[in-house]
Amino acid sequence: MAEEFEFELVFALPEGEHDAFALSDAIFEAGFENALVGTGRAGLLGVELEAEGDDAESAILEAARVLIKVLPAGTVLREVRPDLVSLADVAEKLEVKRQALQQRKMPLPVAGGLYRIDEMIEVLMEASRPRNGQRRPRFNLVSASKWFRAGPAARRVNAQLTMREIDPATIERVSRLKREEPSFLHP
Repeated sequence: MAEEFEFELVFALPEGEHDAFALSDAIFEAGFENALVGTGRAGLLGVELEAEGDDAESAILEAARVLIKVLPAGTVLREVRPDLVSLADVAEKLEVKRQALQQRKMPLPVAGGLYRIDEMIEVLMEASRPRNGQRRPRFNLVSASKWFRAGPAARRVNAQLTMREIDPATIERVSRLKREEPSFLHP
């Protein structure tokens, strides 16, 4: 049964000038009419979208495969979000102020105030259960559900990109035999 997932794909563009409108048009023409396209940082392209799939990882990889084909030659998938998230990101999705989260027990950050999304999900699910004598938190888990459901899969895809199990230029799985370590690692 297909579900909807919300995530962001971050692509590294090949060197050179790229027309932001042409990039947006290519993404929209590929079937992602509701995507938010960000070109604010030279050399990077962020595409925030919702996609359907049987599972989050399949939905992410299929959207990335479709987009990599319509983007300039030499474009590679750099990152999938949400993976590491800030309290501000989470608060925005939950429709609360960041301070509302700061007042709660949060997981330990992993780097520079960023949290692993799957750990954040666990804490928020626990916090959403009312305790005797306390009222239920006012954050909106339903509004963030598509985003949270994509998070663990985004972490897995990023790990596979890092381990070179997925080719960032084709979004295809790489066989173990084709994965190579840099030569300087082997004296």
